[in-house]
Amino acid sequence: MATSISIFPGVFELRRRSYGASLFWFLLFTLPIFLIIFNFSLFINGLASLILSVFLLILNPGELNKIFNFEIVEYWAASVFVILWLLAVWILHGRLVKRELGKTNEDTAHTQWQLAWTEIKKNRVVFLFIIVLASMYAVAFLCPWLAPRDPNAQQDITVTKYAAPLQSVAYLKLRSPELSVLPFREGEGAVIMVINKFIAIQNRLLNRESSVVFVNSFQKRGEEIHYVQGIQKKVVSVSELISENEKDFAANRMFLLGSDKYGRDILSRLLYGSRISLSIGFLAMAIAVTLGTIIGALAGYFGKKTDAVLMRWVDLMLAFPNLFLILMIVALFGNSIFLIVVILGLTGWMGVSRIVRGQFLALREMEYIQAAHALGFSHSRIIFKHLIPNAFAPVIVAATLRLGGIILVEAGLSFLGVGVQPPTASWGNMVAEGRDMLIHGWWISTFPGLAIVLTVICFNVIGDGLRDTLDPRMRT
Repeated sequence: MATSISIFPGVFELRRRSYGASLFWFLLFTLPIFLIIFNFSLFINGLASLILSVFLLILNPGELNKIFNFEIVEYWAASVFVILWLLAVWILHGRLVKRELGKTNEDTAHTQWQLAWTEIKKNRVVFLFIIVLASMYAVAFLCPWLAPRDPNAQQDITVTKYAAPLQSVAYLKLRSPELSVLPFREGEGAVIMVINKFIAIQNRLLNRESSVVFVNSFQKRGEEIHYVQGIQKKVVSVSELISENEKDFAANRMFLLGSDKYGRDILSRLLYGSRISLSIGFLAMAIAVTLGTIIGALAGYFGKKTDAVLMRWVDLMLAFPNLFLILMIVALFGNSIFLIVVILGLTGWMGVSRIVRGQFLALREMEYIQAAHALGFSHSRIIFKHLIPNAFAPVIVAATLRLGGIILVEAGLSFLGVGVQPPTASWGNMVAEGRDMLIHGWWISTFPGLAIVLTVICFNVIGDGLRDTLDPRMRT
């Protein structure tokens, strides 16, 4: 019984009086639970729409194509992410507890990655930045739950534009009009029932914004509300409001990080922009690492003519200025998020290939590789099972350091107007939108700029920490 209780994250560490580790595991496990509780409706609707869409994909894919709106995918991602978060914490902590309980007085062998993780935990600065970066990626997945408003919502711009951080704007609550929603399908049967249920959930997820009117000031005169928006004076009937009581129909909305020239909430755009900037950097780096590892492995393993041809290709790619190459490709093929990811990935693999080649040139002369050749192992088995796992540590370090640079390049492209296009929020185009208002609207560019700086610092510090940890020559 005591062992089963100890598996719960934080309890095992508490029994051993390791209070810092106990608090860490407890918060890591309870935080997603609280997120689910406070966003229970979004969590359930996201899972339900995902399950129903799978059923429709099997039963009637044509109808699903007609009614499906891609915007609900972000709710699927948020719901699935918190479930995977809970499972990952539970499994990792369970393995940790079993390993600690199964320890003996004899020395046990540790892999390179276990030793690296032990060293990283000792480096509090690197560990702190790992937590910060993981939190940023968690926010990117959970932005539909965390963002206070639709990042592209523009309403009553004369009132909401250039709101300073922590500034509140008054608004009047209107009776919700008939929303633009998909109509239900007529008929009977299980398929029609599933379709209508999916439509109902999708309508709820995509129509969360309440109907309001932002005002500078208002005054109730009998059965009418006279309000001011900028230089305009308007009138609305009390019957159009949700209540006749002023305490019910009037309220204030705070812009925590201010608003831009279109009245869009900076905090919401910052959260949604993290999803674009971080995902582009990660996917582009995945492409670069994959391509660079393959080319470097072939060049380093086979050598001779193969090495000469591939390395001259690498030199040719390095001779091209990356920025001008990217601008030329965007000018020829247009710009989209998918194209930007591919371009950044295909122009960032050269450094990885050189690192892998150097590792292969050293490792292929080792005794265990010569033994593998003597035993008749195939080239593919030697490369993928024996060489790449032993050469991958410096690749991870290089990839981590390079990720910050890729995010900077994406931000620069968006700043120049050839990256992610408005109204889609990314940190780069948010900085560009506020460049003309750095004095009177400093918050428009400052907060996304700080997000870029923090992200790049995180990747650089983590990369340096990994280098110090994975390279035995740099351990003290």
